[in-house]
Amino acid sequence: MRDIRTTNILLLVIAVPVIFYLLKILSFIFIPLFGSMFIALLFLPLMRWLEKKGMPKIGSLLVAVGLLIGIIFVGSVLIQISSREIMQSDAAFFDKANEKITASILSIEDFFGMTKEHSGNVLLDYFESNKGSFNVGKILGFTNRTVTMILMTLFFVVLLLAGSVNLQVIMRDILFRQEFASIKTFIKIEKDIFKFLVVKFIMSLLTGIGFSLACYYFDVSFPIFWGVFAFAINFVQMIGSVIAVILITLFGVVEIDSPTTLFLFFATVGGIEILFGAILEPIFMGKTFSINVIAILVMLMFWGYLWGIPGMIMSIPITVLLKIILDQFPKTQRIGKLLAGPEPAFRLPRRKNG
Repeated sequence: MRDIRTTNILLLVIAVPVIFYLLKILSFIFIPLFGSMFIALLFLPLMRWLEKKGMPKIGSLLVAVGLLIGIIFVGSVLIQISSREIMQSDAAFFDKANEKITASILSIEDFFGMTKEHSGNVLLDYFESNKGSFNVGKILGFTNRTVTMILMTLFFVVLLLAGSVNLQVIMRDILFRQEFASIKTFIKIEKDIFKFLVVKFIMSLLTGIGFSLACYYFDVSFPIFWGVFAFAINFVQMIGSVIAVILITLFGVVEIDSPTTLFLFFATVGGIEILFGAILEPIFMGKTFSINVIAILVMLMFWGYLWGIPGMIMSIPITVLLKIILDQFPKTQRIGKLLAGPEPAFRLPRRKNG
């Protein structure tokens, strides 16, 4: 028995790195696959509701796909508007921004005693490792990969919603071997991830709207761009909101001359992020988002290393999925508890009936 256990441990040690290696080199397949799975979980309750109302399955599928295409279309329109907003801005603004950023960089270098030599544009010296490295070919390559990823995701979403790929049956055949256990776990996964994605979408949307309104009120340029940026990056748990506040505040330094107004602008965008991200989001998440902070950071770094930005966006749903599955088996429940957040220090006693 001891030899069998040792063999199993050795096989596990060998298999885990191989699996992670395959996840990385086959990211062009796994990123759309995992992304489509989470998107499908959003539309499955709507499709079931429509079918209960008498709509045929093909009709509910067309409604779900139409809504998804509509969301993508609205997002592309907002990106076009924000891009046009930046391109139509006055050239004097960019000159002023370059002067202020250059002065700030030189001040920081003097403060830390740095003796970096600059060749013309100080900002480009920091963000451009090789002159002319950012060319049209790289832009076209990035666009091609993005469009391909979106089309593959849509293809997988249609397969999942149409029932060609049944997640519950796959879980039954691979993991549980029992119909009841697989159905129970699938319902739990669908419920928790659906709640997480809906709450995250609403909070990110309100954060983006709040950032846009703050930019309008304080007369900061590109309010639509900053709203779209805050909405998108807020899906990266924890660090996304910090990046949004820091970048928009640094941008405010360029345009806002009064220190008092700049402080009010920083307090406003920071307050918006705290309100929606640190107060309302945990309240609406409830027990769904019971993941340890350390586990969140580790998963962000791990999936970010494997799949880049898409991995960072999907890291928390993947963690929730893994935690739910680990909680179903006695031998892996300890790992699930390590991923879980701390238990509340005080609980109200339950009222007994009668």
